[in-house]
Amino acid sequence: MKYYLIAGERSGDLHGSNLMKQLVVHDPEADFRFFGGDYMSAVGGSLAVHYKQLAFMGFLEVLRNLGTVRKYLRLCKEDVLAYEPDTLILIDYAGFNLRIARWAKQNNLKVLYYISPKLWAWNSKRAKKIKRYVDHMFAIMPFEVAFYKKYDYNEVSYVGNPVVDAVADFNVDEDFAKSNGLDATGKKIVAVLPGSRKQELLHILPDIVETIKRNPDHFYLVATVDNLNQELYSPLRELENVRLTQDNTYNILANAEAAIVTSGTATLETALWQVPQVVVYKGSALSIFIGRLLVNVKYISLVNLILDEPCVEELIQQDCSPERIGKALNKILNEPTDYSRLLDVLGKQSASKTTALGIIDKLSYN
Repeated sequence: MKYYLIAGERSGDLHGSNLMKQLVVHDPEADFRFFGGDYMSAVGGSLAVHYKQLAFMGFLEVLRNLGTVRKYLRLCKEDVLAYEPDTLILIDYAGFNLRIARWAKQNNLKVLYYISPKLWAWNSKRAKKIKRYVDHMFAIMPFEVAFYKKYDYNEVSYVGNPVVDAVADFNVDEDFAKSNGLDATGKKIVAVLPGSRKQELLHILPDIVETIKRNPDHFYLVATVDNLNQELYSPLRELENVRLTQDNTYNILANAEAAIVTSGTATLETALWQVPQVVVYKGSALSIFIGRLLVNVKYISLVNLILDEPCVEELIQQDCSPERIGKALNKILNEPTDYSRLLDVLGKQSASKTTALGIIDKLSYN
């Protein structure tokens, strides 16, 4: 069968690639075309647009780039029609993918969604659009099935969480500690996961740098990403007790005793590696102002959202200061976090395998 996948962010690229791998296992004739990135390209098929062209963050940044978004929406529609897929598989990325879903249904295309947009966080009435335009939703948050039922949408199933798969399948580099000089530091190792978007780094990095300066008794491993200009990390390179390592998040977490994590998927990854964390977030003043008007959630970290309780400390905007980050960091270094209930809630099933089988089943009987 022919599958057209649309992922607009780095995490969607990763999870999309794992889904593609499982589709190949269960459908050896699978053919792919996609909006995605390097992970998906490594599996096979053909890349239409790289997510780097679409990775805008925050309300203000999206508004500034509406022209670019519209251009790629047009391109996507033309490309899908030319490819003639058996199904369209949308991966998160709500602003773009919900528009594509509506258009796809108008053109009698099968629309399947993997990784639900966070409708439960803001503008939840968009669930009505999901009901109209999406044939089935493969959800990765346990509470999303109940959320959609409130809108009388029952074509949704919890398939497990792909981060559980990614962590379970990862082979730790046994030489990582030695090659990065961790054994020789004599200090506690702190992971720093500052995010994978330019806007995240620009807002949060000054506070992280100052936190490190004020807490020199630890050694900091910073996870950098290759899709960002490496000059953005320059302030960190000047610090003696810091080591930057690119695209190596899981090896960093496997060796860390605590972590400073920018809100996002990394908060869940950190928890699954059983690393105590403090969650930080800063954005532009306008984006935060608009966000607080529209977003309707008690927490920003996935850990706290899934558990519906404050398991990890969150420091947002004005609360995100070097003083408070440092205080929270030193606390968790001495008081390990208990993530056991989180593991129970998420379950152990393979999200990518379960979804691949579900997709093939949906196509086989339609």
